[in-house]
Amino acid sequence: MNHDNFIVPPDKGIALKDLDPGFTGKYCDKKDAVGKLEDDLKKLEELQGILYAQGLHSVLVILQAMDAAGKDSVIQHVMSGMNPQGVTVTSFKVPSAEEMRHNFLWRCVKALPERGQIGIFNRSYYEETLVVRVHPEILERQPLSPDLKGKDIWKHRFEDISALEHHLTRNGTMVLKFFLHVSEKEQKKRFLERIDTPEKNWKFSAADLKERARWGEYMKAYEEMMNHTSTEWAPWYVVPADHKWFTRMVIADVLVNCLKSMKLAYPSLTDDHKKELEAARIELEKV
Repeated sequence: MNHDNFIVPPDKGIALKDLDPGFTGKYCDKKDAVGKLEDDLKKLEELQGILYAQGLHSVLVILQAMDAAGKDSVIQHVMSGMNPQGVTVTSFKVPSAEEMRHNFLWRCVKALPERGQIGIFNRSYYEETLVVRVHPEILERQPLSPDLKGKDIWKHRFEDISALEHHLTRNGTMVLKFFLHVSEKEQKKRFLERIDTPEKNWKFSAADLKERARWGEYMKAYEEMMNHTSTEWAPWYVVPADHKWFTRMVIADVLVNCLKSMKLAYPSLTDDHKKELEAARIELEKV
């Protein structure tokens, strides 16, 4: 699979209207993709084990999307096979009063994965360039001096985010960012399913409709955000999301290939450690 097809080029950018949320490439349906996904999940489990054992690097996975695009589904189906000891999932909701008293990156920085860990952000600091931009009244309520709320605020936030991600990659954290690109039509279908299925009623809120009404504003905000923060060290992947099985397969494949590129290896044993192991084996065989 050619991942370049999904990357936002740092030097050119993209226009979301030109990208098909229903794209599935050579895969016609879910049956065609099952084998590929299963193979990648096995590889992902193995690579995560090496990442954990080596303890030198970490991986930060950022998932951004409109409501009902399938972020939770990706976490459930792609990350479920990994060792829970080595994975953390953090969902970012409305900032608390304490979080509002700090800079906009603070609460996410606190949740960054340790070395050897994979950290998954369900939404992230990017919300501060998306929902806050679409809803300027939120920015007005933030405890910032007036001179920090000027026309350059989004440019400055893009720069701050890119600088943070550059710092992370320079210190051993691979940053993988996925935008799940769902269509308005498919979102409507999923919203109706949530309303019509009792077990899914809890997922739907009247606020979802209000956000849906501002679809165009969100697409513009997402597009500008990705075009300003897709970098060589932390590119954005725009993943078609009208078919959840394809979304999962693409993200799993990207994760596997990126982990492979890290050239992970189990820790080398010292001569003293080898002697300890041999002594332990001899002792155990006596019993």
